[in-house]
Amino acid sequence: MKTKLFLASLLLCGAAFAGELEDANALFEKQDYAGAMKLYTKLANAGNPAAQQALGQMYFYGEAGQVDEAKAVELFKKAAAKGNKVAIASLELIDQRAKRRADIDYWIKGYDGADLKTGEYRCVAPRIPAMSKINADIDRIGAAVKAWQECYNKYVTHLNNSMPLAKRIPADIQKLMNKEETEKSNAYLAQLQENLSEEARVSSKLLLADFDAWRKATESYVEQHNKMVKDAKKDSYWADKKIQ
Repeated sequence: MKTKLFLASLLLCGAAFAGELEDANALFEKQDYAGAMKLYTKLANAGNPAAQQALGQMYFYGEAGQVDEAKAVELFKKAAAKGNKVAIASLELIDQRAKRRADIDYWIKGYDGADLKTGEYRCVAPRIPAMSKINADIDRIGAAVKAWQECYNKYVTHLNNSMPLAKRIPADIQKLMNKEETEKSNAYLAQLQENLSEEARVSSKLLLADFDAWRKATESYVEQHNKMVKDAKKDSYWADKKIQ
């Protein structure tokens, strides 16, 4: 009789835990992380593997207030020891994080956007002299600047289409990042895209300023040269008249 009563007590206890676990899950879905954490902690301390796994994820992703990977691993190991498949997978993910640490850090502080400026988007600014004196040079400079402008416009369109740069992070790397790393990466990439845009604006402004100065100097030279030629022809004409 005592055995039956004890089993009935365990069943009632299990049902209570199941109800609290559902409540904790519901709170988590509503993003009431403080409420969910309180219930998960109670159940985890009582040995519930599902709660241990869920609480471990909150520590891992920072939903418990801050990222605590060591605490997350401790909870995952407890849940995994009881056969929790999600906890086992979480431990494998953490192992992958260690192996791919360099790849994660690359998207937090190493990526420089150089791949956005390759191939057809690699716009080399032409060298513009202070002035040109012959038609061949004038045509060459004009064509080079026109080609650069076309390339630049394509690059700017490509850059805008690539924003936000966070979407360039490979999916297999994104899933390895915790909340803190994701936030750092987003902030770093947002600043990088601002820098790339400013770099493009400045380079365009400088080149167009050089081109404008070259154009004015060249036009002035051509105007003066044509005047000199015209005056020379005029003087030659009157000189011929005097000889006659």
